[in-house]
Amino acid sequence: MLKRIQDFFSSQIQTRAGSGAQASQQALQLATAALLIEVTYADFKVEASERRAVARAVRGFFNLSEQETAELIALAEEEAKQSVSLFQFTELVDKQFSAGEKIQIVELMWRVAYADRDNEMHEEHLVRKVADLLHVPHSAFVRTRHVVETETGK
Repeated sequence: MLKRIQDFFSSQIQTRAGSGAQASQQALQLATAALLIEVTYADFKVEASERRAVARAVRGFFNLSEQETAELIALAEEEAKQSVSLFQFTELVDKQFSAGEKIQIVELMWRVAYADRDNEMHEEHLVRKVADLLHVPHSAFVRTRHVVETETGK
């Protein structure tokens, strides 16, 4: 199974060279889901509420079915576990998404971080690091955090 996931991700990353819009979209979906999953790992305890937040975020952001969402998350979890760096995910997202879409991803990361009603410093550090790697302005980083804090009552 691990080889299948690695093959899938490797083939999708190659789409940056232009081998098809659908494959490129799948690579972006996988990279985005992996970033969201990294937030669940940041505090060393993955809560069910965080898993649900990842699924909601992925399903809503990419307009996927429940089955597509589950398959994407399973692939992204394996890729996140095997990854030694965020760069393979952030590079693709940074190059392919608009500034507005990158801000949305940072907001989704905050939603995952606050899903367990606890803002842990490792989660905050990860969201800040990804925001920097995606070239999201600090003001947008703060604004998205404030929006999520207000909605969650934090």
